[in-house]
Amino acid sequence: MATTTPVLTTGIGELNLRDIDVYKAQGGYAQFERALRELSPEDVVKLTDTSVLRGRGGAGFPTGRKWQFLPKNGEPRYLVCNCDEAEPGTFKDHQLLEETPHQIIEGIALGSYAIGCRHAFIYIRGEFKRGYEIFCAAIAQARAAGYLGKGIFGSGFDLEITVHRGAGAYICGEETALLNSLEGRRGEPRLKPPFPAVKGLYQKPTVVNNVETLAYLPYILKNGPDWFKAVGTERSTGYKVVSISGHVKKPGNYEIPLGTTIREMIELAGGMREGRKCIAVQPGGGSSACLFEEHLDLPYEYESLAKAGTMLGSGAMVVFDEQTDFVKAAHALVRFFAHESCGQCTPCREGGHWLEETLERLLGGEGLDSDIDILKTASHQLTGINLCPLGDSIEPFLGSVVHRFEDQFRGYLRPRVAAGAAR
Repeated sequence: MATTTPVLTTGIGELNLRDIDVYKAQGGYAQFERALRELSPEDVVKLTDTSVLRGRGGAGFPTGRKWQFLPKNGEPRYLVCNCDEAEPGTFKDHQLLEETPHQIIEGIALGSYAIGCRHAFIYIRGEFKRGYEIFCAAIAQARAAGYLGKGIFGSGFDLEITVHRGAGAYICGEETALLNSLEGRRGEPRLKPPFPAVKGLYQKPTVVNNVETLAYLPYILKNGPDWFKAVGTERSTGYKVVSISGHVKKPGNYEIPLGTTIREMIELAGGMREGRKCIAVQPGGGSSACLFEEHLDLPYEYESLAKAGTMLGSGAMVVFDEQTDFVKAAHALVRFFAHESCGQCTPCREGGHWLEETLERLLGGEGLDSDIDILKTASHQLTGINLCPLGDSIEPFLGSVVHRFEDQFRGYLRPRVAAGAAR
């Protein structure tokens, strides 16, 4: 049976890791001090690249390679930590922010040192008020202890971290919308190229990394990249904090080696509720398509999930039992994405709205037979033709469940239509 492997989650619930002295007693900030005294920025980049640490925010792009895209043009560089966690079903960054803020600060500091950034930012979701206050207090502690400011430990390396609180817009989790918001503009995705690595914050070279991604850096430096590569799979290395929720006995965050099977992860979360069975799993948050009973022995890693037609995404696994009404579940998610569209792209703005209207008509008992066909083919009108992935996120869950549980959707059709269809 699989077990959790605490790395980022070590000490949570047992130690007050919000206190800098407690964090340092566990080895905290030692790798940042070591990097400043013994390692060059290029060494930190190489160690990260060798570990094959992939972005833990959703895209899964190799972190070290992402850093190397920055042009060597002498311009100021920025690192932005994305803590605008808003993906339905995801709550890992929220916990790390509130329980281990210094771990995030050390990760930001190491990432900043690696890319030559002197002014980093963290963008915190507006609803995370307590986490914001805890993080600001931790920043003050780190500055008082000499880990932020001018000439840190006599190294000649300067670093300031600005904490920016968002205003609750899901779209600002997309990196270019986040950058626009940081600049005080409307949170809308930018046309790419140019990519943030070339023209990001204030039109300067910028790296945007997720909270969890950066938090793994101290451990990769401490234990070496081979330690990180020793678990997981060849292309999906290391550990992952997964938010498991839904119809399991013990929902929560579980830190696992990538490659653990979905069945084992359900067991980690206490198994299914008494007398129930799993009939569907959404493996990567609200944006991902469902997997089903025949997929439970798939390894939870990027390539296997992509091959199965879904994605690991932000690392949020929602488990459904046989009593789920998938029409209501699909409506809830479509309504969320339709509401959160920034409105720039017509397929996203209009498509989400009309899918929501169609599902509401079904739930009201006024659906037509043709509505089912529209729901089954909507992806062709929505996917791959928007500025950012939000438009692509509206349909995957809906498309997967309307094909699998079509009888549930047809059960909501207007009675006379259903009767006519049966003849």
